[in-house]
Amino acid sequence: MIINGWEVDPYAVALTGAGLLIALVAWLPLALRRLPLSLPIVCLTIGGLIFTVPSFGLDPSPSAHPYATERLTEFVVIVALMGAGLKIDRRFSFTGWGVTWRLLLITMPLSILAILFVGTSILGLDIVAALLLAASLAPTDPVLAADIQVRGPQEGGEDTVRFALTSEAGLNDGFAFPFVHLAIVLSLAATTGGPWFNQWLTLHVFWEVFAGIGSGWLVGRIFGWATFKMPGDTLAKTGDGLIAIAATFVSYGVSEILHCYGFFAVFVTALTLRNSHRNHDFQRDMHDITEQIERIAMMLLLLAFGGAITSGLLSGIEWADIAAVVLILLVVRPLIGLLAFIGAQASLSEKLTIAFFGIRGVGSFYYLTYGINHGNFQDEGKLWLILSLVVLVSILMHGLTVTPAMRWLDRRQGRDVD
Repeated sequence: MIINGWEVDPYAVALTGAGLLIALVAWLPLALRRLPLSLPIVCLTIGGLIFTVPSFGLDPSPSAHPYATERLTEFVVIVALMGAGLKIDRRFSFTGWGVTWRLLLITMPLSILAILFVGTSILGLDIVAALLLAASLAPTDPVLAADIQVRGPQEGGEDTVRFALTSEAGLNDGFAFPFVHLAIVLSLAATTGGPWFNQWLTLHVFWEVFAGIGSGWLVGRIFGWATFKMPGDTLAKTGDGLIAIAATFVSYGVSEILHCYGFFAVFVTALTLRNSHRNHDFQRDMHDITEQIERIAMMLLLLAFGGAITSGLLSGIEWADIAAVVLILLVVRPLIGLLAFIGAQASLSEKLTIAFFGIRGVGSFYYLTYGINHGNFQDEGKLWLILSLVVLVSILMHGLTVTPAMRWLDRRQGRDVD
């Protein structure tokens, strides 16, 4: 590479840039904690600026690299799920997690139905493509929602809002998968004409859900024993938080071998591992390493997403697309979220905050890529356009409002805003 007559090694430039970006990602959460700005917005902006360089020569669009997009987003999500499960202090119980079940069993399916209607009536998608879009956009993202989640293990700050959004993000990715598979099965059945309902219900609902939960629990029990209770030198004595990444990979790998839902498995593994010794300091070490790896991987994805936007990912937007995005983010999630909390023991301010902050992000990209890679869908370009626009608006809207909103909520409830 020649710049103004000076020969520059692209590898050295890449290393320098990567080092500066990683340092920025490590420092920015501290710098932004009082500002109405989020780390994803900064990464998105930097990515857009990087890809304005004419000689960069790489197409960062997710549709141009479907397999890489699926695997990279999958990796970020499973690491985020492990981190989310490890930092929840509240013990798992059906009664204690009541707010979570409201979001999973009421908000998510009704959101899918509402987005399905928006996709067919406003966007003009066929019902199968609209179903894939709805299933991709219904879950709250576990990756981009760090500012509204609970803090690390034993750090406190686990109020109703933060717990609800953290536990929802941990479980709703698994609950969305049967609907993604329904769209895939229907798309394939439309071309083959074969039976689909029994296979979907038995394999993609019952087996994959319950086997995913079971395998995640078993891996969590094994790692919990080896980490905290094994005679002799336990894994906790290593002081190496990479044990959490090992548990993540084993849990997800086993679930894939068994053909069940790995997102369920990883989150259940994290909850089980945390429950093995809830107050051990090593829990914090494991959580910290997952958070660091998650942030670096998220940074790479958002740099590419920012570059894809600069390169024309959102070209061809129509007024109907904008109307659909506004409905999805400002009407569907908030109204259905509030509906789910009728009769719940939470203040109005808590209900409003939970209903509003249904952040869409990396998980949505994974589901759409997975569906397109495994199904047969029409209007793929339209699906990418709408999903990308929803994620972009969500990053900007939620990123600019999360800090003042959470500080206002903390102040209102008498908590230390810092």
